[in-house]
Amino acid sequence: MANHGRKYGLSREVQEKIDSKYDPELEERLAEWIVAQTGLERPEAGKLEFQKWLMDGTVLCGLMNSLNGNVAIKIKNSTMAFKQMEQISLFLTAAEKYGITKTDVFQTVDLFEGKDMAAVQRTLMALGCLAVTKEDGNYKGDPSWFHRKAQENRRDFSDEQLQGGKNVIGLQMGTNRGASQAGMTGYGQPRQIIN
Repeated sequence: MANHGRKYGLSREVQEKIDSKYDPELEERLAEWIVAQTGLERPEAGKLEFQKWLMDGTVLCGLMNSLNGNVAIKIKNSTMAFKQMEQISLFLTAAEKYGITKTDVFQTVDLFEGKDMAAVQRTLMALGCLAVTKEDGNYKGDPSWFHRKAQENRRDFSDEQLQGGKNVIGLQMGTNRGASQAGMTGYGQPRQIIN
């Protein structure tokens, strides 16, 4: 963890807003899932303990390896900061290959320096949802911990159905039934006002 001085003014307000998004109940569920998935020892409760548990990247890489069903990431225990950050980056790359969208992935400093632990929670939540959805036999734990992602529901229409759909006027466009030009006057003529 980097030693940063106290924040003041707008920086402090922004950091407080980011910190308010952190969910202790979600932390509990994620820790429970990671322990069930990897068989590792459970961390103590609390945001700082959760960060310390994940910070060196070995727990995250172990999680990714257990979801892939093989060793996708070589886990290296190191006390050097750049090696730990490299391990976190390897996890993030593997998570994207697994199917997590780039917008759901946290930045390495969010975890390593504790800048946005809520983003770390969102990434792990998205990973859990994707693992439950895949149903490849690698997910361990209670499936009700995560919701399933929407699956593709492709529909194929025949050419005849597609051509028939071109002749239908959608209800959002209104209707032209009962419309006529009766009572319309030509352009340039005065309006007829009858008393």
